[in-house]
Amino acid sequence: MGKFKRNLITTALPYANGPVHIGHLAGVYVPADIYVRYLRQKGEDVVFIGGSDEHGVPITIKAQKEGVTPQDIVDRYHKLIKESFEEFGISFDIYSRTSSKTHHDLSSAFFKKLYDEGKFIEKTTMQFYDEKAGQFLADRYIVGKCPFCGNEHAYGDQCEACGTSLNATDLINPVSAITGNKPELRETKHWYLPLDQYEDWLKKWILEEHKEWKPNVYGQCKSWLDNGLQPRAVTRDLNWGVPVPLEGAEGKVLYVWFDAPIGYISATKDLTPDWEKYWKDPETRMIHFIGKDNIVFHCIIFPAMLKAEGSYILPDNVPANEFLNLEGDKISTSRNWAVWLHEYLRDFEGKQDVLRYVLTANAPETKDNDFTWKDFQARNNNELVAIYGNFINRTLVLTHKYFGGIVPERGELTDYDREVLAEIPAIVGRVEKQLEGFHFRDALKECMGLARLGNKYLADTEPWKVIKTDEARVKTILHVCLQIAADLSTLTEPFLPFSAAKLVGFLNIEPVAWAKMGDGVLPAGHVLNEAGLLFEKIDDEQIQKQIDRLLATKKANEIANAKVAPAKSNVTFEEFAKMDIRAGRIVAAEKVAKTKKLMKLTVDTGIDTRTVVSGIAEYYTPEEVVGQQVSILVNLEPKQLKGIESQGMILMAENADGSLAFVRPDKDIKPGSEIK
Repeated sequence: MGKFKRNLITTALPYANGPVHIGHLAGVYVPADIYVRYLRQKGEDVVFIGGSDEHGVPITIKAQKEGVTPQDIVDRYHKLIKESFEEFGISFDIYSRTSSKTHHDLSSAFFKKLYDEGKFIEKTTMQFYDEKAGQFLADRYIVGKCPFCGNEHAYGDQCEACGTSLNATDLINPVSAITGNKPELRETKHWYLPLDQYEDWLKKWILEEHKEWKPNVYGQCKSWLDNGLQPRAVTRDLNWGVPVPLEGAEGKVLYVWFDAPIGYISATKDLTPDWEKYWKDPETRMIHFIGKDNIVFHCIIFPAMLKAEGSYILPDNVPANEFLNLEGDKISTSRNWAVWLHEYLRDFEGKQDVLRYVLTANAPETKDNDFTWKDFQARNNNELVAIYGNFINRTLVLTHKYFGGIVPERGELTDYDREVLAEIPAIVGRVEKQLEGFHFRDALKECMGLARLGNKYLADTEPWKVIKTDEARVKTILHVCLQIAADLSTLTEPFLPFSAAKLVGFLNIEPVAWAKMGDGVLPAGHVLNEAGLLFEKIDDEQIQKQIDRLLATKKANEIANAKVAPAKSNVTFEEFAKMDIRAGRIVAAEKVAKTKKLMKLTVDTGIDTRTVVSGIAEYYTPEEVVGQQVSILVNLEPKQLKGIESQGMILMAENADGSLAFVRPDKDIKPGSEIK
């Protein structure tokens, strides 16, 4: 800790317009929780702050699509996210929300102080306005043709087809996404934080005073600063958010990027009346856990805001992670290409620690990394079960078998015993070093090193053989193993809290203090509880179910993104009128022998009963189609198909994946009725 007396740990506020996925967990919440649990075990003063980011345009768009209010949206997802975090063991001291009164009041006061002190600049700019909707349009409420790739549905901030960042005024033929009307440009006034005025200070503070920051964080900050900072708007025209607390600013709110980080402060204020001790005392160490998409906000913009306000401390470190991919593809909420936390908790009940373990082992600490279900299964079965779980199970089972579940007395130690016991504090020291450097992946490897040490010690000493000739030696061996088990319950707790608690229960002890590891905390004569399995194998069927779900998602996305066939050349009305299309009903059906696609149908056309051969056998069974109403072209020239004369054509619609569906009336209609 050095000069610091306490710790303030914050995590990026998840956006309350959808659930949390494994990318969020790997990038932010698992490493933050590991670090906080570690600090608590060491007895340090720490508060752990989280909450939902509940303002901004995407929430209003989602509310509009669903026909509900923005408050309905944030209430739904705040509850889901909060409950998912709790079940997953993310141990926030408070999980707050930016729609709270405390947050609105504090954000307003923060803005007003900067305004009163002349820290903002005013600018009048031209912005699109929807006359029919009676409001200025945020970038995402403007749709038009991308000037770069021609995509007709580009947004005012970005074309999602080619990925180009845009300004709304770049769009060709822009229209309002609210009314479909063409918007007009109108003048609007906003307040800006002049980041350029803080550029020299930021260069000194980050580039000279914080060279210890992770290379990916330091590098991104340097890139921004080298390119020069520009004033950034802190308000926008919108009806959802924290109202701008100025006369004449009706219909304007604080820009979400400005009010969201203030959410850390308002959450702390809701948590404790001593909140200023954590935000304004230089003896507090503040650390922001975030993903790489938030680096600029937490390392440049929020510090500039705090510096402008003048009474707050600045972050000591911002250990941002890179992105986690899923099965080789970028996680995407819009494409549903994700593993959602609430679904994982349902599908893998009681296996929170398995996901925590895999996400830590694969943590994207300095570069993007990949999550695969096969790796998830392998790490569980080959590491958690076969190494950690196996050591604990063998140790406890042998103790119950040979000594009735009572910790045996330790006899004279061999050199090997001393070597093994001496390695415990060495491993603890290496874990501490890695955690203090925010290297959670390496810290987890060191933790598993203690389980590997115990496994090797058991295999080398072979107590199941020695028991036949030297019971005293077996007592010593199991005594040593039990001390390792007790220390593992503490060493792994930040990473695997549920398993650590289970192990503490097996050992029938109170949690071991961090400083006590290596001290031989289990006395001879201590009675153990009955043992169970710490981890269990995950079978192929469970994994295949998850893989199949992703494959179905990928196929659905391919279908959704498939291009519709272009319209054919025009025909005259007279040409169209020559086609005689009638309502009919299938009265009999059978597959055509030695074919994959063809089905022989007997159809009541109202005019007659005739045979039609149709290529629908891959998508329907004969039993399914009998009795179906259909649309049939009755004046098509007969054609021989596989020796059967087909007298007409059944109208079908072909989906993007090639599947077929009947084109038929939406209510029962008499066969022979004309379709016009």
